[in-house]
Amino acid sequence: MSLTYWCERAWLPEGVADGVLVEIDGARIANVTRGEPGSARRLPGLTIPGLANAHSHAFHRALRAATQTGKGDFWTWRDRMYEVAGRLDPGSYLRLARAVYAEMALAGVTCVGEFHYLHHAPGGIPYGDRNEMGHALITAAREAGLRIALIDACYLSGGPGAGLVGTQLRFGDGDADGWAARAEELAAAYEGQPDVEIGAAIHSVRAVPPEQMPVVAEFSHRHAAPLHAHVSEQRAENAACREAYGASPAQVLQDRGVLGPRTTAVHATHLSETDMGLLGDSGTYLCMCPTTERELADGIGPAREVFDRGSPLTLGSDSHAVIDLFEEARAVELNARLATERRGHWTAAELLAAATAAGHASLGFPDAGLLVPGAWADLVTVRTDTVRTAGASGLEAVVYAATAADVRTVISGGRLIVDEGEHVLGDVGALLTEAMEGLR
Repeated sequence: MSLTYWCERAWLPEGVADGVLVEIDGARIANVTRGEPGSARRLPGLTIPGLANAHSHAFHRALRAATQTGKGDFWTWRDRMYEVAGRLDPGSYLRLARAVYAEMALAGVTCVGEFHYLHHAPGGIPYGDRNEMGHALITAAREAGLRIALIDACYLSGGPGAGLVGTQLRFGDGDADGWAARAEELAAAYEGQPDVEIGAAIHSVRAVPPEQMPVVAEFSHRHAAPLHAHVSEQRAENAACREAYGASPAQVLQDRGVLGPRTTAVHATHLSETDMGLLGDSGTYLCMCPTTERELADGIGPAREVFDRGSPLTLGSDSHAVIDLFEEARAVELNARLATERRGHWTAAELLAAATAAGHASLGFPDAGLLVPGAWADLVTVRTDTVRTAGASGLEAVVYAATAADVRTVISGGRLIVDEGEHVLGDVGALLTEAMEGLR
């Protein structure tokens, strides 16, 4: 089915333009021209490509505002996270993820990279279908109207030389070969389905022993699939890695053939000069999640330095302290200002590219994130007349003024999923409330 939308203003590869007609044929953009609206549906405001949330843990949404009492650090937060993980089953995970992905859609997200490690039943007992939890996440994304890269994570140890205990048992597959056997079944189930990409992840150097990492990397190479890893999120992680292996996490990953242009290093908060060179020289993507990194008191990562060395920047909402990629984008710049006491590290176009084209590419959808013929038909219209955006203009209005609440219309793969700020599933707040009952 062919549809045409008239964008009052639109961000095209050559810049922001007025009066843009976008013709959609099925799930793809057929043509982009300038002209009068005619009979086309009007999209007042500024239309940008769909956003890619490159790093998500859907079940962490249940922790929002629930871990704010008292003091602590990443590790005390993790204990609360494990409590939620211990309560989920495929049905409750489907309900929660569907509501979370609908919240993302309301924020302009059309593709999510779900970093998935909650694989099995309590005690590590496999479900009848070993990928039942993964199937639930994919179903949730489809029902919410998003494409999904399910980044299936290998998680084998509780730290260097330590076994899995408690809730962690739900994450493990015994060894990397066991993980790969299950991941191959998952990949086969979605082969040829264009809205789903099955990727791989090394959860972290503390969760996957170095000798097991090449098996995960080989899966990525064999399927030409994304490969993600948490890297140097915490100083304690770096110290434990050096004590156990005599090298930094980035060096361990490089030595085992993990880094490269299909790989994404998530967080990369505490990097040495050598680490930055390894990531940049290999073309490894860098995924920053500023709202989570400040929520967990992780620190401020050297995003600009790594980007300048060759790593494309992407963005994620990770633990979903908030779901707002405009906030993630501007936080990259504002964090750099705090760290350096200087302004102007990033242009608005660079930050928005991280949230669109680069993010999609890192998730295995290089044909998304641009308003050009042949690309996925993902359009997000942001209001420019709200109390936040009125009087602002251009991309700066989106990156430095808008919030997720200013998203008016979202078209994902040619499907209208948010209209006048309302999701097709209905009251997303009510869906979230219902889904989180009994989880917190």
